[in-house]
Amino acid sequence: MHHVRLKNIRLYAYHGCLPEETLIGSDYRVDIKVKAPLGKAAQSDELKDTADYVTIHKIAEEEMKTPSKLLEHVARRIAERILKEIPVVASGKVKVAKINPPIGGDVASVSISYSFTR
Repeated sequence: MHHVRLKNIRLYAYHGCLPEETLIGSDYRVDIKVKAPLGKAAQSDELKDTADYVTIHKIAEEEMKTPSKLLEHVARRIAERILKEIPVVASGKVKVAKINPPIGGDVASVSISYSFTR
């Protein structure tokens, strides 16, 4: 298996349990790593044979636009769409981090990691 990674996708979104989080929004960072057999793509030089990082990025952007209470929910949606839309992907991990979370302390970010498999 081979890997495709998207690191530090920076987005602004409206996730959280507090009402002000869904009104004001916050900065987020998304990291995605997928495992896929990329030998065919290495030989064919065809986009259809790989885990296209442009498609993965688009999925992350679109799913982050839908507000959720929990980061886990957003990560699951991203993972499910990757599996649905990119058949070559066998498994992966989505990490979603909220920058400067409103937790009453000096914390740079909080994050969750969500692993998935076909």
